[in-house]
Amino acid sequence: MEHPPSAPSAPSPLLDISNSMVRLYKEAFGRGPTKARAHFSGPDTLIVLLENTLTVAERRLVAMGEHERVRTHRLFLQQTFEDLKRAEVERILSRRTIASICGIDPSHDVAAEVFTLAPAVELSTNGFDPVSPSAPPMP
Repeated sequence: MEHPPSAPSAPSPLLDISNSMVRLYKEAFGRGPTKARAHFSGPDTLIVLLENTLTVAERRLVAMGEHERVRTHRLFLQQTFEDLKRAEVERILSRRTIASICGIDPSHDVAAEVFTLAPAVELSTNGFDPVSPSAPPMP
C-alpha cells in the first residue's frame, strides 16, 4: 500500500536566521562562516554563533599576534551592515529588535550576534486584536 508523500515541514526560523547571517557575512567580508547556529536564550534574546569567519588576511594578522587589531577592524566593519542584520531578524521573526550586539574572538575564530527583541505580541481577550504586553488594557 502506498502512502501519500508527506508535506515538507515548515522551515525553521532559526535556520533561516543562520542562513541569512552567513549570506550577510559573505557579502560584507568576501566569505561566509562555515558554521552558524541561532538559538533563543529566553523569550526575547536571540544569539547567533558563527564559526570560521575570518578572511585569509585576518588569519595572518592573528598568527602575528594582532588579535586586537583584527577585533577592532571586524567590529568596525560589522557596524556597516548592522541595519541589514536587524532587518533580517525582524523579517523572519516578525518582531522588532531593540538592540544588536556583535563580538568576535579572533583567537578561536568565533563571532556572536546577539539581538534583544521586543516582547512577542499577545492576543487580546477577543482573540483578534493584537496588543503588546506592555500596552495599557483595552476599554
